[in-house]
Amino acid sequence: MLYPRRGGKGARRLLLSLLLLAIWKAGSGQVHYSVPEEAKHGTFVGRIAQDLGLELEELVPRLFRVMSKDHGDLLEVNLQNGILFVNSRIDREELCGRSLECSIHLEVVVERPLQVFHVEVEVKDINDNPPVFREREQRLFIPESRLLGSHFPLEGAVDADIGTNSLLTYTLSPSDYFSLDIQASDELSKSLVLELRKVLDREETPELHLLLTATDGGKPELEGTVQLLITVLDVNDNAPLFSQAVYRVHLLETTANGTLVTTLNASDADEGVNGEIVFFFGSDVPVNIRKNFKIDSSSGEIRLLGKLDYEETKSYEIQVKAVDKGSPPMSNHCKVFVKVLDVNDNAPELAVRSLSLPVGEDAPLGTVIAFISVSDPDSSVNGQVTCTLTPHAPFKLVSTFKNYYSLVLDSSLDREKLSHYELVVTARDGGSPSLSSTASVSVEVADVNDNAPLFPQPEHTVFVKENNPPGCHIFTVSARDVDAQENALVSYSLVERRVGERALSSYVSVHAESGQVYALQPLDHEELELLQFQVSARDAGVPPLGSNVTLQVFVLDENDNAPALLPPGAGAGGSAVSELVSRSVGAGHVVAKVRAVDADSGYNAWLSYELLPAAGGARSPFRVGLYTGEISTTRALDEADLPRQRLLVLVKDHGEPALAVTATVLLSLVENSQAPKTSSQTLGAANAEAALVDVNVYLIIAICAVSSLLVLTLLLYTALRCSVPRTEGACGPGKPVLVCSSAVGSWSYSLQRRQRVCSGEGVPKTDLMAFSPSLPPGPNMSEENEHPEVNSEHSGNVSPTFKLCL
Repeated sequence: MLYPRRGGKGARRLLLSLLLLAIWKAGSGQVHYSVPEEAKHGTFVGRIAQDLGLELEELVPRLFRVMSKDHGDLLEVNLQNGILFVNSRIDREELCGRSLECSIHLEVVVERPLQVFHVEVEVKDINDNPPVFREREQRLFIPESRLLGSHFPLEGAVDADIGTNSLLTYTLSPSDYFSLDIQASDELSKSLVLELRKVLDREETPELHLLLTATDGGKPELEGTVQLLITVLDVNDNAPLFSQAVYRVHLLETTANGTLVTTLNASDADEGVNGEIVFFFGSDVPVNIRKNFKIDSSSGEIRLLGKLDYEETKSYEIQVKAVDKGSPPMSNHCKVFVKVLDVNDNAPELAVRSLSLPVGEDAPLGTVIAFISVSDPDSSVNGQVTCTLTPHAPFKLVSTFKNYYSLVLDSSLDREKLSHYELVVTARDGGSPSLSSTASVSVEVADVNDNAPLFPQPEHTVFVKENNPPGCHIFTVSARDVDAQENALVSYSLVERRVGERALSSYVSVHAESGQVYALQPLDHEELELLQFQVSARDAGVPPLGSNVTLQVFVLDENDNAPALLPPGAGAGGSAVSELVSRSVGAGHVVAKVRAVDADSGYNAWLSYELLPAAGGARSPFRVGLYTGEISTTRALDEADLPRQRLLVLVKDHGEPALAVTATVLLSLVENSQAPKTSSQTLGAANAEAALVDVNVYLIIAICAVSSLLVLTLLLYTALRCSVPRTEGACGPGKPVLVCSSAVGSWSYSLQRRQRVCSGEGVPKTDLMAFSPSLPPGPNMSEENEHPEVNSEHSGNVSPTFKLCL
């Protein structure tokens, strides 16, 4: 590129000279510029108007224009400033190819006057083209038998640039087998060859990939590459090789027929027929392997033919041979080791051997009942067996040795609770899923005499009427022994003792087998009211065991004793009562009293008094108290009354049938002056009797008060008992016993009792009931009103119930 100088005298002289030269050479001048290729649009080339001596103002009027024959659009002139600049991309290789010189010729034309200028713009080369190989890769086929030093030609690269930008140097990627040899001459281009430096082995290196790089001499350097693909051709020099010397395969013993066992992987480094392999079993493979396995000769697949059984054969060792089809053929061999894996296909087997059956219920803990052995032909966890026992108590399994167990007693036995045990021994292996088997063991528990006969309750209350016939059955005791056989055979006997002066066996007896109790003689209530004794029950075991039950036999009173009259005074005799009565006594005056007692008890001893009517039906001025026996006047005596009165008093009890006795009372009516002493004595006796009546009344009131207090206490106790759950052993109901007495007379002589009777376990209770008897009205009913009635009653579950009648 030409740049004119500016400034200074030299510049002005040069400009002037050029101007003169342009004028002198009008129409025939030439300007030379240079520009690098690939310059950008607008790149400054030269001040063409100034260099041609044209004024800027003339460019438009003189129609300034630039023309090029083939490349008119590459360069352009700015008519405003007269500068030549690059208008479009300039590619030197496209314009001039590989020519060393490359220029663009322009013709500048102006008119008025017409002038033509020639301008030459040289295009300078830059290193914008890398070396290029004709193909991206070059393939070479070299037999593995070629000798060292052999040459193999290669195609070089081409660089479109020129000069130093096109000077190429070559490099080869590192390789043990080949090196690059460059042959150059002055007249010919460079020749590239590969030189073999190491013997080829196709089986070791069937292909080689090398990279050839061409680098130019430009700045910066550009390079091009080509892939060298070298294929080594085969020669049959290799035997087949297995991927493994030993193939190990694990098969379940349940593997189905036809299952692929393994595929042999053998390779021959040769190619073609030299690398084709045929598989077959070795000649030393046994018959059982040939029955269970087969091999595919081409694919090397080994498949299962038969059925595997771990318990029969645990592993197989198979010899396999591989032969190629080369000439001569080459062979190799491997081993296939097939290990059969155990599957839990065998359930455990149980064997039970009983030693001591039946087992006594008193056998000590740890007693060996039976030996149990288990076996499982499987292996590992499939053959590990654990035994369990159902039910767990009262036995357990104890491991004595591997797969041997003892069935031992773990807790005490009680035949009475359970006499037979059905045990199930379960053997389960550790496989998944686990298999199990069971065995039943029947254990009989032998009885031991460890239970005494037991009565249902500790005591019984029996009521027997007196005067019973000899040998009558009064009760039956029963005891139960929960043992078995002879240990449960119960016999009964009396627990002998003395009853007064006599032996118990003189009163009662018990049947040894049935337990029936008999009264050997008639019982007399007046002699023996309560007979208490024990009956013993013994079993036939060794040693025998026994228990006792208490019988309380109450002898119930029968009305077998008539009332007996008491003498009127101490030491007096006879059955007649004689009294002197003053005629002056008024109505209601007690003149005499009849005394009587009854040896019976209760109603049978409750006496009543009745005045028998006089002969002829005459009305007597006297009366007798219904229950007191007191004889008193009904009115004032007068002269019309007979001086001697004979009264008959009927004394009877309340038994069924009632028994009676008649008392005779002789009364002598006298004047007041004739019987003062006697009257005084009679009055004293009357006062004494009145005092006795008062005492009886107070006694009745006291008993009623105590009975009332007892009733309240029992009511409160019953309410508290109702608030808690009812328990067994309460006293059961029993037969009531009636105890009665009159206000005087028999009250004083009848025995007063408070019986404690219980028919079962628990605390016995006492019930007391006091009431007035209900009797038909009689002529002496008014005397009944003289005595108060007190009723006290308590109802509850008690046995027996006693009633006291007043």
